[in-house]
Amino acid sequence: MADSRAGIVPRLRQWAIGRLRRSRFLPVGMPDKRTDEDRLGRAFAQAVLVYFPNGADALYQLRPWFAALKALDAAHGVVAVFKDSRTAALVRAESGLDCVTLARYGQLDEILALSDVKLALYVNHDPINFECLRFTSLVHVYLGHGDSDKGVSVSNQVKAYDFCFLAGQAALDRTSAGVMLYDASARSVLIGQPQLDVPAPEPQPDPSRSTVLYAPTWEASQPSVSYGSLLTHGSAVVDALAGTHRVIYRPHPLNGVIDPAYGEADAAIRARADRVDTDVPLEQSFADADLLITDVSAVTLNWLPTGKPVLVCRPRVPVPPSRLMDTLPLLDEDADVAALVAQHLSTDPSAAARRDLIEYYLGDTSPGAATERFLQACSGAMDLRDRAWAEHRRLGATGP
Repeated sequence: MADSRAGIVPRLRQWAIGRLRRSRFLPVGMPDKRTDEDRLGRAFAQAVLVYFPNGADALYQLRPWFAALKALDAAHGVVAVFKDSRTAALVRAESGLDCVTLARYGQLDEILALSDVKLALYVNHDPINFECLRFTSLVHVYLGHGDSDKGVSVSNQVKAYDFCFLAGQAALDRTSAGVMLYDASARSVLIGQPQLDVPAPEPQPDPSRSTVLYAPTWEASQPSVSYGSLLTHGSAVVDALAGTHRVIYRPHPLNGVIDPAYGEADAAIRARADRVDTDVPLEQSFADADLLITDVSAVTLNWLPTGKPVLVCRPRVPVPPSRLMDTLPLLDEDADVAALVAQHLSTDPSAAARRDLIEYYLGDTSPGAATERFLQACSGAMDLRDRAWAEHRRLGATGP
C-alpha cells in the first residue's frame, strides 16, 4: 500500500505542474516549459538558431534584432528556440520567425542530432545558454542587446562563445582592456549596430513646445553598476520641465524588479509625464524628442546618430571612464535642470564632440550598412564552421 501511494505522489505532482503551466497564473518571468510536441523528432531546416531561454519580461533584449534576423532568415533560415511558449508566441507574431518551445535540454539534443544547424546566436549571458553552448557542431556567437559603457559590458563570460559580434572599435577596446587572458581582436567581429537600420519614423512633435525624452535605465542587479536615475533625478527632471516642455517618459522594463523603491518611483513618474512610451519603438521616441535625458546605458549610444543634444544623469556609483562619458555633459542631482535643458537646446555645446564619436562607437551608420556586415559576419562564421566540422569528422574517422 505504501509503495502504491509513493508512486501516486510524483504523478500528482507532475499533473499539478502541468496544469499550472497551462494556466494563465504562472509568473511572466518564469518559463512555462510547454514543449511544442509536434516539433519533436523533426529536424530543423534552418542553418541558424537563436537561443532565448528567458521570459517575456526580457524581450527588450531580443526585439531590436528582429529586422536583422528577418534578413538573416531570408538568406539562411533562422529558427528561434525558447523555454516559454508565451514568449515564443509573442516573437512569432511580431517577427514572423519560426519559433519553437523546448522544455528540456534533451529535446534540443535530439533535434540538433537530426539537423544541420551551423550557427547559434545569443543576445544575453543567461546561464541557461550553456544548454545550447555545449553542442560542438555549431559556431556560437554572442550578439548582446546594445553596446554601452556600463561596467557589465565587460564580462569574462565572452570566453564561452566562439565569437562576439561588436558594434564598433570602442567595444573592442573595452573588451581588450577589461578581459584578461582573452584575444579580443581574434574573437571579435565589428558589425556596427543593425538595430539602427530600422527606417526613421515620422516625428510627432508638439508644435507649441520642445520635447524632452527621459529614458532612465533600471537599478541593475549589482550595486556597483546601479546607474539608474529614477530615485536620484526622476522627480526633479519631471518637475523642472513640466509645463514648459513636453516630457516623454520611456521606462526601462525591469524597473523595480530588484529594488521596490524604483518601482514606486517609476509609477509616480508615469503619472506625471505628458506621455509614457511603453508601446512604441525606441526609434519613435527618438524621432519625437528634441533632447534626451538618460543614464549610462545603450540608449545613450543609440541616440548619437540623431545629432540632437543629450544629458546623462550622474549616478551615485563611479561613472565608468570612457571617451563618451568624458564628452557628454553630466547632470548632477542638484543641477538646475530647466536651465541646462534650455542651454543645450539652444546652443548644444557638445554637438561636434559627439559627432566625432559616432564611428568609434557605432561603426558605419549609413542605412543598411550594419545589417549587411551582420549578414556577412554570419556567413563567414558558417563557412568557418563547415570547414572546421568537416575536418573534425575526417579526423574522427581516420584518427590524427
